[in-house]
Amino acid sequence: MSDPGGTDEIEDVDPGLAGARTELAWTRTAISFAAVGVVLLRHHPLVGIPVLALSLLVWELGRLRGNPATRRARHLQLITAGITGIALAALVITLATGW
Repeated sequence: MSDPGGTDEIEDVDPGLAGARTELAWTRTAISFAAVGVVLLRHHPLVGIPVLALSLLVWELGRLRGNPATRRARHLQLITAGITGIALAALVITLATGW
């Protein structure tokens, strides 16, 4: 059924649910990362561990809300943690493969 105003977009009908849909999308993405990480962990543990860590980072990024000042500080903390985690994972993989 068409909207009398001519728009069929759900965001135009009920913009109040946009935040909930976005949060669900981030959660689904984090679950997907975790599932891929578990599969990789079984076959290639050194690759699976960083992917599992990234799933936690993606999930936490999706939870960023609230006060803009707090959100910015938390965003910077997550970026720093993500970069540090990726650097440590690269170091472990490099040392484990004997490069």
